[in-house]
Amino acid sequence: MAEQIVNHKCPACGGGLHFSSETGKLVCEFCDSSYEVSEIEAMYAGKEEKATDAFEQAEEKRQQEGEEQPENWAYSDPGGEETPWNTSGAGGDWGDEEGNMRSFSCPSCGAEILCEATTGATSCPYCDNPTVIPGQFSGNIKPDYIIPFKLNKEAAKAALKEHYKGKILLPKDFKDSNHIDEVKGIYVPFWMFSAEAMANVSFEATKVHTYRSGDYEVTRTDHFSVARSGSAAFERIPTDASKKMPDDYMDSLEPFNYSELKDFSTAYMPGYLADKYDVTIEECTERADLRCRNSIVELLRNDVHGYATVREVNRDVGLKRGDVKYALLPVWILNTTWNGTKYMFAMNGQTGKIVGDLPVSKKKLHMIRGGVVAAITLIMALSPIGGYFASLISSYF
Repeated sequence: MAEQIVNHKCPACGGGLHFSSETGKLVCEFCDSSYEVSEIEAMYAGKEEKATDAFEQAEEKRQQEGEEQPENWAYSDPGGEETPWNTSGAGGDWGDEEGNMRSFSCPSCGAEILCEATTGATSCPYCDNPTVIPGQFSGNIKPDYIIPFKLNKEAAKAALKEHYKGKILLPKDFKDSNHIDEVKGIYVPFWMFSAEAMANVSFEATKVHTYRSGDYEVTRTDHFSVARSGSAAFERIPTDASKKMPDDYMDSLEPFNYSELKDFSTAYMPGYLADKYDVTIEECTERADLRCRNSIVELLRNDVHGYATVREVNRDVGLKRGDVKYALLPVWILNTTWNGTKYMFAMNGQTGKIVGDLPVSKKKLHMIRGGVVAAITLIMALSPIGGYFASLISSYF
Protein backbone atom coordinates (compact mmCIF):
# COMPACT_ATOMS: atom_id res chain seq x y z
CA MET A 1 0.00 0.00 0.00
CA ALA A 2 1.38 3.42 -0.92
CA GLU A 3 1.99 5.96 1.81
CA GLN A 4 -1.17 7.76 2.90
CA ILE A 5 0.56 10.88 4.20
CA VAL A 6 3.05 13.34 2.70
CA ASN A 7 6.02 15.20 4.18
CA HIS A 8 6.93 18.26 2.11
CA LYS A 9 10.73 18.10 1.90
CA CYS A 10 13.28 20.64 0.74
CA PRO A 11 14.55 19.87 -2.80
CA ALA A 12 17.99 21.18 -1.79
CA CYS A 13 18.72 19.23 1.41
CA GLY A 14 15.73 17.00 2.17
CA GLY A 15 14.80 18.87 5.33
CA GLY A 16 11.21 19.49 6.36
CA LEU A 17 9.37 22.45 4.83
CA HIS A 18 6.90 24.64 6.67
CA PHE A 19 4.73 27.49 5.45
CA SER A 20 6.04 30.87 6.62
CA SER A 21 3.36 33.39 7.55
CA GLU A 22 5.90 36.22 7.20
CA THR A 23 7.02 35.50 3.62
CA GLY A 24 4.09 33.50 2.27
CA LYS A 25 6.58 30.86 1.08
CA LEU A 26 7.59 27.35 2.12
CA VAL A 27 10.83 27.53 4.09
CA CYS A 28 13.33 24.77 4.91
CA GLU A 29 13.97 24.33 8.63
CA PHE A 30 17.61 23.34 8.00
CA CYS A 31 19.15 25.18 5.03
CA ASP A 32 16.73 28.17 5.04
CA SER A 33 15.91 27.70 1.36
CA SER A 34 12.51 29.10 0.40
CA TYR A 35 10.10 28.12 -2.33
CA GLU A 36 6.96 29.53 -3.87
CA VAL A 37 3.79 27.62 -3.08
CA SER A 38 3.26 26.94 -6.79
CA GLU A 39 6.70 25.24 -7.03
CA ILE A 40 5.93 22.79 -4.24
CA GLU A 41 2.39 22.24 -5.52
CA ALA A 42 3.77 21.11 -8.88
CA MET A 43 6.47 18.97 -7.28
CA TYR A 44 4.12 17.16 -4.91
CA ALA A 45 1.00 16.89 -7.08
CA GLY A 46 1.74 13.27 -8.01
CA LYS A 47 2.66 12.24 -4.48
CA GLU A 48 -0.49 13.78 -3.02
CA GLU A 49 -2.62 12.02 -5.63
CA LYS A 50 -1.05 8.65 -4.70
CA ALA A 51 -1.48 9.39 -1.00
CA THR A 52 -5.13 10.28 -1.57
CA ASP A 53 -5.74 7.07 -3.49
CA ALA A 54 -4.07 5.03 -0.72
CA PHE A 55 -6.11 6.80 1.92
CA GLU A 56 -9.38 6.14 0.12
CA GLN A 57 -8.51 2.47 -0.44
CA ALA A 58 -7.65 2.07 3.26
CA GLU A 59 -10.89 3.76 4.30
CA GLU A 60 -12.92 1.56 1.97
CA LYS A 61 -11.26 -1.58 3.31
CA ARG A 62 -11.74 -0.45 6.90
CA GLN A 63 -15.42 0.19 6.35
CA GLN A 64 -16.02 -3.11 4.55
CA GLU A 65 -13.99 -5.44 6.74
CA GLY A 66 -13.39 -3.50 9.94
CA GLU A 67 -9.98 -3.07 11.49
CA GLU A 68 -8.08 -6.36 11.51
CA GLN A 69 -6.96 -7.40 14.97
CA PRO A 70 -3.41 -8.81 15.30
CA GLU A 71 -3.36 -12.51 16.00
CA ASN A 72 -1.53 -14.00 18.98
CA TRP A 73 1.90 -15.06 17.78
CA ALA A 74 3.70 -18.04 19.23
CA TYR A 75 7.20 -19.38 19.71
CA SER A 76 8.53 -22.95 19.89
CA ASP A 77 10.12 -24.22 23.05
CA PRO A 78 12.78 -26.77 22.03
CA GLY A 79 11.51 -30.19 23.03
CA GLY A 80 8.16 -28.80 24.13
CA GLU A 81 4.83 -27.61 22.81
CA GLU A 82 4.17 -24.21 21.27
CA THR A 83 3.11 -21.76 23.97
CA PRO A 84 1.21 -18.69 22.79
CA TRP A 85 1.59 -15.34 24.48
CA ASN A 86 -1.35 -14.43 26.67
CA THR A 87 -2.52 -11.14 25.17
CA SER A 88 -5.94 -11.07 26.81
CA GLY A 89 -4.92 -8.38 29.29
CA ALA A 90 -2.91 -6.21 26.89
CA GLY A 91 -4.62 -2.89 26.37
CA GLY A 92 -8.34 -2.27 26.24
CA ASP A 93 -11.19 -1.76 23.85
CA TRP A 94 -11.40 1.67 22.20
CA GLY A 95 -15.18 1.39 22.34
CA ASP A 96 -16.91 4.34 20.70
CA GLU A 97 -13.55 6.08 20.16
CA GLU A 98 -12.35 3.47 17.65
CA GLY A 99 -14.17 5.07 14.74
CA ASN A 100 -12.59 8.44 15.59
CA MET A 101 -8.94 7.31 15.51
CA ARG A 102 -6.53 6.72 12.60
CA SER A 103 -2.89 5.66 12.46
CA PHE A 104 -0.36 6.50 9.76
CA SER A 105 3.32 5.83 9.14
CA CYS A 106 5.65 8.84 8.94
CA PRO A 107 7.48 8.82 5.57
CA SER A 108 10.56 10.42 7.16
CA CYS A 109 11.28 8.21 10.17
CA GLY A 110 8.74 5.38 9.94
CA ALA A 111 7.14 6.13 13.29
CA GLU A 112 3.43 5.54 13.73
CA ILE A 113 1.33 8.67 14.00
CA LEU A 114 -1.94 8.22 15.89
CA CYS A 115 -4.46 11.00 15.36
CA GLU A 116 -8.16 11.74 15.27
CA ALA A 117 -10.17 10.84 12.20
CA THR A 118 -10.70 14.54 11.39
CA THR A 119 -6.98 15.48 11.43
CA GLY A 120 -5.78 16.78 8.08
CA ALA A 121 -2.33 18.12 9.01
CA THR A 122 -0.08 17.51 11.99
CA SER A 123 3.57 16.82 12.80
CA CYS A 124 5.42 13.61 13.62
CA PRO A 125 5.94 13.34 17.42
CA TYR A 126 9.38 11.78 16.85
CA CYS A 127 11.09 13.63 13.97
CA ASP A 128 8.81 16.70 14.18
CA ASN A 129 8.43 16.83 10.40
CA PRO A 130 5.24 18.60 9.26
CA THR A 131 2.82 16.04 7.86
CA VAL A 132 -0.21 16.43 5.59
CA ILE A 133 -2.91 13.81 5.01
CA PRO A 134 -4.24 14.73 1.54
CA GLY A 135 -6.90 12.02 1.61
CA GLN A 136 -8.75 13.90 4.33
CA PHE A 137 -9.47 16.67 1.82
CA SER A 138 -10.33 14.55 -1.21
CA GLY A 139 -13.60 13.97 -3.03
CA ASN A 140 -16.66 15.98 -2.09
CA ILE A 141 -15.11 17.18 1.16
CA LYS A 142 -12.14 18.95 -0.43
CA PRO A 143 -12.10 22.61 0.69
CA ASP A 144 -12.73 25.29 -1.89
CA TYR A 145 -10.58 27.95 -0.20
CA ILE A 146 -7.92 28.55 2.39
CA ILE A 147 -6.67 31.75 4.03
CA PRO A 148 -2.96 31.27 4.82
CA PHE A 149 -1.58 32.27 8.20
CA LYS A 150 -0.36 35.85 8.18
CA LEU A 151 0.76 36.11 11.82
CA ASN A 152 3.21 33.76 13.53
CA LYS A 153 3.42 32.18 16.97
CA GLU A 154 5.33 35.10 18.50
CA ALA A 155 2.61 37.48 17.35
CA ALA A 156 0.04 35.28 19.08
CA LYS A 157 1.99 35.38 22.36
CA ALA A 158 2.36 39.15 22.12
CA ALA A 159 -1.36 39.56 21.42
CA LEU A 160 -2.20 37.57 24.56
CA LYS A 161 -0.03 39.84 26.71
CA GLU A 162 -1.70 42.86 25.15
CA HIS A 163 -5.09 41.25 25.88
CA TYR A 164 -4.21 41.35 29.59
CA LYS A 165 -3.66 45.11 29.59
CA GLY A 166 -6.34 47.43 30.92
CA LYS A 167 -8.22 44.62 32.67
CA ILE A 168 -8.51 46.20 36.12
CA LEU A 169 -10.20 43.14 37.63
CA LEU A 170 -7.52 40.73 36.39
CA PRO A 171 -5.56 39.17 39.31
CA LYS A 172 -2.01 40.53 39.38
CA ASP A 173 -0.39 37.14 39.91
CA PHE A 174 -2.23 35.78 36.86
CA LYS A 175 -0.19 38.16 34.70
CA ASP A 176 3.03 37.78 36.71
CA SER A 177 3.14 34.00 37.16
CA ASN A 178 1.06 32.85 34.21
CA HIS A 179 2.82 30.68 31.63
CA ILE A 180 1.41 29.55 28.32
CA ASP A 181 1.07 25.77 28.25
CA GLU A 182 0.58 25.39 24.53
CA VAL A 183 0.41 27.49 21.38
CA LYS A 184 -0.77 25.87 18.16
CA GLY A 185 -1.80 27.17 14.77
CA ILE A 186 -4.86 25.41 13.39
CA TYR A 187 -6.66 25.65 10.09
CA VAL A 188 -10.25 25.51 11.30
CA PRO A 189 -12.95 24.27 8.90
CA PHE A 190 -15.81 26.65 8.11
CA TRP A 191 -18.86 26.45 5.91
CA MET A 192 -19.43 29.76 4.10
CA PHE A 193 -23.04 30.59 3.24
CA SER A 194 -24.28 33.14 0.72
CA ALA A 195 -27.91 34.32 0.66
CA GLU A 196 -30.23 37.22 -0.02
CA ALA A 197 -32.56 38.37 2.76
CA MET A 198 -35.77 40.36 2.38
CA ALA A 199 -37.57 41.79 5.40
CA ASN A 200 -40.47 43.90 6.63
CA VAL A 201 -39.98 45.04 10.22
CA SER A 202 -42.26 47.09 12.50
CA PHE A 203 -40.96 49.12 15.41
CA GLU A 204 -42.51 51.03 18.28
CA ALA A 205 -40.60 54.26 18.88
CA THR A 206 -40.88 57.18 21.29
CA LYS A 207 -39.86 60.83 21.44
CA VAL A 208 -39.60 62.56 24.79
CA HIS A 209 -40.17 66.30 25.33
CA THR A 210 -39.54 68.06 28.63
CA TYR A 211 -40.72 71.61 29.39
CA ARG A 212 -41.72 73.79 32.33
CA SER A 213 -45.29 74.82 33.07
CA GLY A 214 -45.39 77.20 35.98
CA ASP A 215 -43.77 75.50 38.95
CA TYR A 216 -43.83 72.11 37.29
CA GLU A 217 -41.50 70.29 34.95
CA VAL A 218 -43.60 68.36 32.45
CA THR A 219 -42.41 65.36 30.44
CA ARG A 220 -44.40 64.35 27.39
CA THR A 221 -43.78 61.06 25.58
CA ASP A 222 -45.05 60.66 22.01
CA HIS A 223 -45.42 57.15 20.59
CA PHE A 224 -44.89 56.25 16.94
CA SER A 225 -45.25 53.18 14.75
CA VAL A 226 -42.30 52.89 12.39
CA ALA A 227 -41.96 50.44 9.49
CA ARG A 228 -38.92 49.59 7.42
CA SER A 229 -38.54 47.24 4.44
CA GLY A 230 -35.47 46.23 2.52
CA SER A 231 -33.22 43.52 1.17
CA ALA A 232 -29.55 42.71 1.51
CA ALA A 233 -27.16 40.22 -0.03
CA PHE A 234 -24.81 38.33 2.28
CA GLU A 235 -21.71 36.59 0.95
CA ARG A 236 -19.59 33.99 2.69
CA ILE A 237 -21.14 34.04 6.14
CA PRO A 238 -18.70 31.81 8.06
CA THR A 239 -20.05 29.06 10.31
CA ASP A 240 -17.65 26.99 12.40
CA ALA A 241 -17.66 23.35 11.21
CA SER A 242 -15.51 21.87 13.99
CA LYS A 243 -16.99 20.38 17.15
CA LYS A 244 -13.73 21.01 19.01
CA MET A 245 -13.88 24.78 18.55
CA PRO A 246 -16.30 26.87 20.67
CA ASP A 247 -18.78 28.56 18.32
CA ASP A 248 -18.82 31.79 20.33
CA TYR A 249 -15.03 32.09 20.10
CA MET A 250 -15.01 31.47 16.36
CA ASP A 251 -17.84 33.98 15.78
CA SER A 252 -15.97 36.59 17.83
CA LEU A 253 -12.83 36.25 15.69
CA GLU A 254 -14.61 37.69 12.66
CA PRO A 255 -14.26 39.37 10.31
CA PHE A 256 -11.70 37.68 8.06
CA ASN A 257 -10.39 39.51 5.01
CA TYR A 258 -11.79 37.45 2.16
CA SER A 259 -9.72 39.28 -0.43
CA GLU A 260 -6.88 37.01 0.71
CA LEU A 261 -8.76 33.77 0.05
CA LYS A 262 -6.66 31.30 -1.94
CA ASP A 263 -7.75 28.26 -3.88
CA PHE A 264 -7.21 25.34 -1.54
CA SER A 265 -3.76 23.74 -1.56
CA THR A 266 -2.11 21.50 1.00
CA ALA A 267 1.13 23.42 0.37
CA TYR A 268 -0.07 26.12 2.79
CA MET A 269 -0.45 23.58 5.60
CA PRO A 270 3.01 22.23 6.57
CA GLY A 271 3.92 23.49 10.03
CA TYR A 272 0.31 23.86 11.19
CA LEU A 273 -2.45 21.61 12.36
CA ALA A 274 -5.60 21.21 10.32
CA ASP A 275 -8.95 19.52 10.76
CA LYS A 276 -11.59 18.53 8.30
CA TYR A 277 -15.19 19.32 9.17
CA ASP A 278 -17.13 17.15 11.60
CA VAL A 279 -20.23 19.37 11.61
CA THR A 280 -22.26 18.97 8.41
CA ILE A 281 -23.77 21.69 6.23
CA GLU A 282 -27.22 20.61 7.37
CA GLU A 283 -26.23 21.02 11.01
CA CYS A 284 -24.96 24.55 10.33
CA THR A 285 -27.88 25.86 8.25
CA GLU A 286 -29.94 26.93 11.27
CA ARG A 287 -27.10 29.13 12.54
CA ALA A 288 -26.51 30.56 9.06
CA ASP A 289 -30.22 31.33 8.62
CA LEU A 290 -30.37 33.00 12.03
CA ARG A 291 -27.37 35.18 11.26
CA CYS A 292 -28.91 36.29 7.96
CA ARG A 293 -32.27 37.08 9.59
CA ASN A 294 -30.76 38.99 12.50
CA SER A 295 -28.38 40.90 10.24
CA ILE A 296 -31.10 42.22 7.90
CA VAL A 297 -33.24 43.25 10.90
CA GLU A 298 -30.26 45.03 12.47
CA LEU A 299 -29.60 46.90 9.21
CA LEU A 300 -33.21 48.09 9.11
CA ARG A 301 -33.12 48.98 12.82
CA ASN A 302 -30.06 51.15 12.22
CA ASP A 303 -32.08 53.12 9.66
CA VAL A 304 -34.53 54.29 12.35
CA HIS A 305 -33.17 57.63 13.59
CA GLY A 306 -34.23 60.51 15.81
CA TYR A 307 -36.14 58.61 18.50
CA ALA A 308 -35.46 58.26 22.21
CA THR A 309 -36.32 54.57 22.21
CA VAL A 310 -36.94 52.00 19.49
CA ARG A 311 -38.41 48.55 20.10
CA GLU A 312 -39.00 45.86 17.52
CA VAL A 313 -42.58 44.55 17.59
CA ASN A 314 -42.82 42.42 14.47
CA ARG A 315 -40.65 40.97 11.73
CA ASP A 316 -41.27 39.12 8.48
CA VAL A 317 -38.03 37.84 6.96
CA GLY A 318 -37.60 35.72 3.86
CA LEU A 319 -34.38 34.09 2.65
CA LYS A 320 -33.23 33.20 -0.82
CA ARG A 321 -30.47 30.74 -0.04
CA GLY A 322 -27.47 30.59 -2.34
CA ASP A 323 -24.15 28.78 -2.59
CA VAL A 324 -22.25 27.11 0.23
CA LYS A 325 -18.45 26.93 0.14
CA TYR A 326 -15.96 25.05 2.31
CA ALA A 327 -12.89 26.88 3.62
CA LEU A 328 -10.05 26.50 6.10
CA LEU A 329 -9.36 29.66 8.13
CA PRO A 330 -6.27 30.35 10.29
CA VAL A 331 -6.63 30.40 14.09
CA TRP A 332 -4.01 30.39 16.84
CA ILE A 333 -5.06 28.57 20.01
CA LEU A 334 -3.30 29.44 23.28
CA ASN A 335 -3.89 27.31 26.37
CA THR A 336 -2.83 28.35 29.85
CA THR A 337 -3.43 27.09 33.39
CA TRP A 338 -3.76 29.17 36.54
CA ASN A 339 -4.76 27.98 40.02
CA GLY A 340 -5.78 24.62 38.60
CA THR A 341 -8.16 26.14 36.04
CA LYS A 342 -7.53 25.97 32.29
CA TYR A 343 -8.07 29.05 30.14
CA MET A 344 -8.24 28.99 26.35
CA PHE A 345 -7.65 31.97 24.06
CA ALA A 346 -8.07 32.15 20.29
CA MET A 347 -6.47 34.59 17.87
CA ASN A 348 -7.38 35.26 14.26
CA GLY A 349 -4.23 34.16 12.41
CA GLN A 350 -4.85 36.75 9.71
CA THR A 351 -5.99 39.92 11.53
CA GLY A 352 -4.65 39.39 15.09
CA LYS A 353 -8.01 39.77 16.84
CA ILE A 354 -7.96 37.76 20.09
CA VAL A 355 -10.74 36.47 22.34
CA GLY A 356 -10.87 34.52 25.60
CA ASP A 357 -12.21 34.63 29.13
CA LEU A 358 -10.06 35.95 31.98
CA PRO A 359 -10.26 35.32 35.73
CA VAL A 360 -11.62 38.02 38.05
CA SER A 361 -9.93 39.11 41.27
CA LYS A 362 -12.55 38.90 44.01
CA LYS A 363 -10.49 41.26 46.17
CA LYS A 364 -10.43 43.97 43.47
CA LEU A 365 -14.12 43.41 42.78
CA HIS A 366 -15.02 43.93 46.46
CA MET A 367 -12.85 47.07 46.59
CA ILE A 368 -14.58 48.56 43.54
CA ARG A 369 -18.01 47.70 44.90
CA GLY A 370 -17.07 49.27 48.21
CA GLY A 371 -15.91 52.44 46.49
CA VAL A 372 -19.10 52.67 44.42
CA VAL A 373 -21.27 52.22 47.53
CA ALA A 374 -19.27 54.85 49.44
CA ALA A 375 -19.54 57.38 46.58
CA ILE A 376 -23.28 56.84 46.10
CA THR A 377 -23.88 56.98 49.83
CA LEU A 378 -22.09 60.33 50.08
CA ILE A 379 -24.04 61.78 47.16
CA MET A 380 -27.38 60.57 48.42
CA ALA A 381 -26.66 61.78 51.94
CA LEU A 382 -26.54 65.33 50.60
CA SER A 383 -30.06 65.07 49.14
CA PRO A 384 -33.27 65.53 51.18
CA ILE A 385 -34.18 61.85 50.98
CA GLY A 386 -30.58 60.65 50.95
CA GLY A 387 -30.78 58.62 54.14
CA TYR A 388 -33.44 56.31 52.78
CA PHE A 389 -31.71 55.72 49.43
CA ALA A 390 -28.26 55.35 51.02
CA SER A 391 -29.49 52.53 53.26
CA LEU A 392 -31.31 50.92 50.32
CA ILE A 393 -28.21 50.98 48.08
CA SER A 394 -25.96 49.70 50.87
CA SER A 395 -28.23 46.74 51.47
CA TYR A 396 -28.27 45.96 47.72
CA PHE A 397 -24.48 45.84 47.46
